[in-house]
Amino acid sequence: MMTQTERHLDVRAPSKGDIGAEILDLDVKTIDSETAQAIKAEVYEHKLVVFRNQQLTRQEYVDFARKLGKPQVYLQKNYHHPEHPEIFVSSNIPENGKKVGVAGTGRYWHTDYQFHPEPLPMTLVYPQVLPRGRRGTSYIDMERAYQELPGDLRPYVDGKCGIHEAKWRYKITSADIDRAIIDILTDIDKVAPAVKHPAVIVHPVTGRKMLYLSSGFSVGLEGLSHEEGRQILARIFDSTEDESPVHFHAWQPGDILLWDNRTLIHKASDTPQGEQSCSYRIGVYDGLPFYAS
Repeated sequence: MMTQTERHLDVRAPSKGDIGAEILDLDVKTIDSETAQAIKAEVYEHKLVVFRNQQLTRQEYVDFARKLGKPQVYLQKNYHHPEHPEIFVSSNIPENGKKVGVAGTGRYWHTDYQFHPEPLPMTLVYPQVLPRGRRGTSYIDMERAYQELPGDLRPYVDGKCGIHEAKWRYKITSADIDRAIIDILTDIDKVAPAVKHPAVIVHPVTGRKMLYLSSGFSVGLEGLSHEEGRQILARIFDSTEDESPVHFHAWQPGDILLWDNRTLIHKASDTPQGEQSCSYRIGVYDGLPFYAS
């Protein structure tokens, strides 16, 4: 189905009940502020948009992100591109003989920066090198997951907060050699202590409710003991991550994806052993509260 926004974007919308729209015939290097606002409106409505056949330099990619909002600089420097700290590098390919970024990121269900007091509203991903095998990113619509959550689990999330931590996903660096695990975890807690966010959030634009929990970062529920919280979360993840429909985006060269972290959790696919992979991510703060009061 083809639609036109009032800003004249050519949009292929998803089938009813699905997520993910494709914005056609648009060179993202050329957009103005009105087009950027129209793009974000499509993201809020369809949760994810894809741009095809893009050819951007690293600076042009950062410039595109700036038109959408404020690019994030990730809290750990080892993920930064050496020339553009806004670019979070997921790569197993050395540059000029040096390691750049971190390999194998995000291979678990999560939403970006969920463990931070200011979660990341939007994510851009622009693959640079795709492996020969099947390569993609999977998504789950947490608005739908909340609507389909079993009724006996609703009292544990409605009006309650989830507890989120980053340390269990920390990747060891060369600076951690000869250090005790407990000391490493203690230092991570100082940089990124556990945070609380509503387990059900309200989108600041659409007003829709969605579950804001993931097995990647959510470790407990406020008001429950550690043991009971883990048991209830396991049941929630069984309902959401194991039983919800999954949207899979199979990457093509030149793709850029932009999605709303308020509404989706995602998981990167594995890179086949021995194959090269490199993607550039930029987080974008869109100028709105992450969730409505």
